[in-house]
Amino acid sequence: MRIRRSLGLAIATATLTGLSLAGAAAAQVGTPHTSVTPDQCQQGGGTVSSRPYAGEYCSGGTYSNSPIT
Repeated sequence: MRIRRSLGLAIATATLTGLSLAGAAAAQVGTPHTSVTPDQCQQGGGTVSSRPYAGEYCSGGTYSNSPIT
């Protein structure tokens, strides 16, 4: 009985650790850069797009969601 609890606790801890590492990696990927030029956006694999009342931004690629300067 005690071994089952210990094993269950170990599995739960490993699962939560894996989920928190995956969440941290996803959060880091989605963080936009400060600002980029149109050339940097295109070199990073993105395209320059515009939003109404918000200006231009980089859509896709390395600099996704970064404002264009």
